[in-house]
Amino acid sequence: MSMAPSVPALDTFASLAFLCISALYLKARWKSSRLPLPPGPKGYPIIGNLLDMPHRFEWEVYHRWCKDFDTDILHLNAGGTHIIVLDSYRAAQEVLERKSTINSGRPRLPMVNELMGLDFNFGFMDYGICVRRSRRLMHHAFHPSAAKQYRPQEINSARRFLRRLLDDQDDIMGELRLLSGEAVLSSTYGIEIASKHDKYITIAEDGTEPVLTAIIPGTFLVDFIPALKYVPEWFPGAEFKRKAREWRQATFRMRDVPYEDAKREIERGTPLVSFCSMSLGKIDERLDRDAQEEDIKSVAATLYGAYTTAGADSVMAAVATCILALLNHPDVFKKAQAQIDSVVKPGRLPDFDDEASLPFVTAIIKESMRWREVTPLGLPHRASAESEYNGYRIPKGSIIMANSWAMLHDETVYPEPFAFKPERFLTNKGQLNKSVKDPGHAIWGFGRRICPGRYMAASSVWITVASFISAFDIARVDESGGLDHEYGSGIIRIPLPFKCSIRPRSKAIEDFIRSTTRE
Repeated sequence: MSMAPSVPALDTFASLAFLCISALYLKARWKSSRLPLPPGPKGYPIIGNLLDMPHRFEWEVYHRWCKDFDTDILHLNAGGTHIIVLDSYRAAQEVLERKSTINSGRPRLPMVNELMGLDFNFGFMDYGICVRRSRRLMHHAFHPSAAKQYRPQEINSARRFLRRLLDDQDDIMGELRLLSGEAVLSSTYGIEIASKHDKYITIAEDGTEPVLTAIIPGTFLVDFIPALKYVPEWFPGAEFKRKAREWRQATFRMRDVPYEDAKREIERGTPLVSFCSMSLGKIDERLDRDAQEEDIKSVAATLYGAYTTAGADSVMAAVATCILALLNHPDVFKKAQAQIDSVVKPGRLPDFDDEASLPFVTAIIKESMRWREVTPLGLPHRASAESEYNGYRIPKGSIIMANSWAMLHDETVYPEPFAFKPERFLTNKGQLNKSVKDPGHAIWGFGRRICPGRYMAASSVWITVASFISAFDIARVDESGGLDHEYGSGIIRIPLPFKCSIRPRSKAIEDFIRSTTRE
């Protein structure tokens, strides 16, 4: 008859198991800590690479350094802060996807979060329960099926954009900004706007435009030396404190004003379908209502802020890049028009039911977003624990950036990467080629921080570009808009203003555009 082990024997076994596990853990830690840091430019004592940090077209500089060091992972030391740049999809997938549990944080961002007051924005929060709660709210309103309910707003925004171009072609970028703002404000708050001078547009621009610069690592020294946030405004060199105070006031106005206006419309009983109307309608009365409303307001403000920082500006930049590409490739433009004419009835405009029948239009959009990447570096991640990639050590606390621009210009994936070739995404029979890597793999972010509004953004770009191609003929009118047309350098890569001749293709299509109203 077998005997059960005695209690002392169990204690001894548990102790031995604990010692073995501890030894293995310490051995792994010791081995990891002895790994070299990724290669990178040699810095100076104490300040490291602070003087080397690029402030324009950073993605190109980082890629050049990776080529120089024959690596797809780069290390920079910014005054004691480790910065890791991932220059290939393989590196991004390994570090940000497979190790997302430890590499989904955000840098502390003292300037943006603590001084400018954007700590409510879950896109800038360190990963944790607040981010998960916010993303859950976003998912309920913007998952692939839910995002389709905003398509009527997107169609109406696209058609209003066309109507405005019939009468005013002097400010294409301004009209695109209004197009983007309409879609975001309508889907988020159920608020409609009439012009690019609308108060909600102004509030969004004032509240978030500085983030385009402030979010880039290295722009403000306080992000590397957080103690500087305690320096008084009058201290020499502390101009950033005055800027932060002014920007903070604008940030709170952006968070509060449209939300309160939306609540009033919802209480009147006739709101448009929106994130706020759906979320407020699902509040659980058994839980703290104020806390739930605070979450809804914060997520709505994050979406509203995306109007300038990441969402609608991305839409604006993507559509503008499509127009610039077509302006410089008239053969591509004519081919796309021919396909639309074979599918859409004369005197009409495409809608989402036509998308599957217009693969060349979809290929143009894919190639435009690959050719001139909208978010070349995306938003930075932060490592919450030490890890390893390809024999190199990624220290805990590192700021990690994925060089999407390099991934989308990888000649082993996209031959002739600097050429505009929509046909690369098509088969010989003219259908979408699923064997070619979709540029979305690098456009929308990685891991647990992938853009939750990507489905709506993608559909907004598609309907706008398809409608534009169907409605107009375009031509160059001055030196702007060429293949070398300049883009701004920031977290969002936006074309500088340009002009071109835009004419309706027929009287019938002009009449149809002018007749379109909310459907």
